[in-house]
Amino acid sequence: MESMNSSSGEPQTRIKEANDLEQKLTDQWLNERFESLLPKIQEEWPDLARQTLEATRGSLDELITVIAKHSGNTNYGVQEQLEELFNTASEKTKDFAESLEPLEKQLEALLDELNKTLRPKIEQPVRKRPLLALGIAAGIGVILGVMLSGGKR
Repeated sequence: MESMNSSSGEPQTRIKEANDLEQKLTDQWLNERFESLLPKIQEEWPDLARQTLEATRGSLDELITVIAKHSGNTNYGVQEQLEELFNTASEKTKDFAESLEPLEKQLEALLDELNKTLRPKIEQPVRKRPLLALGIAAGIGVILGVMLSGGKR
């Protein structure tokens, strides 16, 4: 009989572990974005105090329960509203990231161009007079060292 009970309990244990992992991931996602989502949550439920919402930080279930109690909605209704709010926030983040992509490419192109034009201008004098370049670098290092350690005495 024990083998029957333990084998029938395994699928339930696996489902429970999967649900726990999903809940941890959801709570982690909420915790990371809570500050940015808080104003939107307050727009949706203006009668809730900020401190009340902040007390639920890190737990989606607690947030749903608190909002449901104060608003008179069901937990399921509140959960759907929050999911819609989260999806809207995620879409805005994606749109922002997509708008930055062309700027990133433009910056990479400018850095490549700068590397091609400026690098030879810097390397040429160093290759012609390596001892002078080394002396200048050492001198600057000594001066910076004296300035930085001078304030500690």
